[in-house]
Amino acid sequence: MRVALFTTFRASRKDPLAGELERIHAAFLAGPGAPAVRFVMADAPMGLMTSGLDRVLKRFPQMKQFLAELPPYPGGPPIRQIRNGPMSPAPGEQMDFATLVEIATGVPRSFPIHNIAIHFQHPAFGEMDGPMLIGGIAPGVIVSDSWWVNGRQRSVSAYTIVEGDQASKKLPPLPEPVASVLAACGKVKSTTQVPLAGPAATLAGATGDAPTGPDPEALRKVSEVIGDYKARYAEILEQIAFPHELPTTMEVLRSRIGLTSGPKKPALQKVFKPLGYDCKGESGTFTLRRRTAGNLTVELSLDVGTWSNSYLGHYKLHGLGFRTVLALPVAKHALRAQYPIGDAERWQKIVENLGAVVAHLDRTLVPDVEKAAGPSPDWYTPES
Repeated sequence: MRVALFTTFRASRKDPLAGELERIHAAFLAGPGAPAVRFVMADAPMGLMTSGLDRVLKRFPQMKQFLAELPPYPGGPPIRQIRNGPMSPAPGEQMDFATLVEIATGVPRSFPIHNIAIHFQHPAFGEMDGPMLIGGIAPGVIVSDSWWVNGRQRSVSAYTIVEGDQASKKLPPLPEPVASVLAACGKVKSTTQVPLAGPAATLAGATGDAPTGPDPEALRKVSEVIGDYKARYAEILEQIAFPHELPTTMEVLRSRIGLTSGPKKPALQKVFKPLGYDCKGESGTFTLRRRTAGNLTVELSLDVGTWSNSYLGHYKLHGLGFRTVLALPVAKHALRAQYPIGDAERWQKIVENLGAVVAHLDRTLVPDVEKAAGPSPDWYTPES
């Protein structure tokens, strides 16, 4: 079974962009070999900012062969871009890497480019004969730097393909040349596994007749189970005995309670740890996960204040080749809307109500999906 791995790294905008590119490029040269380099540089939409591309073209007129105006999405406004990937006037044409480094050295002061992305590609990372991976991206390493309201944003990510055996406990390690490149990318933040259906993807040097993807018949059965459950979800919620009656969203808003709930994690741990969930929190969000006997991953994604002191949550069930998402309401009347949290007492009631919903889903939905899907491999974890 072919599995795509999408790895993100902890990137800092404090590190010089040019230095990051040179370090990763050097790791390719020392490992799998010289990569093909795709690049895209874009101005802001509709000329909202100073054109960094005009400055690039003035300093490097040879880049004009890559200039195009393309919409970032179907039906969107055209944006001036310098690119050598698909839809470029010169697709696949390479530019001297030293020139790209010199441009990166000037970002963002000399060259205020709205968004710049450099994609290093090499067959050692895997090759796609059919559709590309997430977002249409091919295997390799991608470094991007873009403007945002609170400053420049930097990201470093890698796409690789491995051959996974469903009977094995772990995925095979990456080839050493590929692993050495990833080591140069920095500290790993997360890795997401994406099983690939069909024979479209191959790993360089791979042999044998391993299964090419999840069982289509099992996925069909899972789809039927999930579709039936979603169709009856409002009815299912009526069967749940919520521990607390909570006011409607409009009643809360009319009361204009300006209190805050204080620390939110203790209540989550108290309710969900007995149900087998761990709890990890970031700024305004919490992610709780547990692993089932059939190696499915149940994930609770809770937004508790990214923009305001309010709650919005989802129940996610991940298995090999499928994922389903259900709204996780705090009450029967709050199925899909954000719900104001209020003070610590109300937060405790909200969490206890969520515990009742999750316990019911764990008892009903999860066993039915496990029976339809069969066990996932031991190594399958949607995100680690």
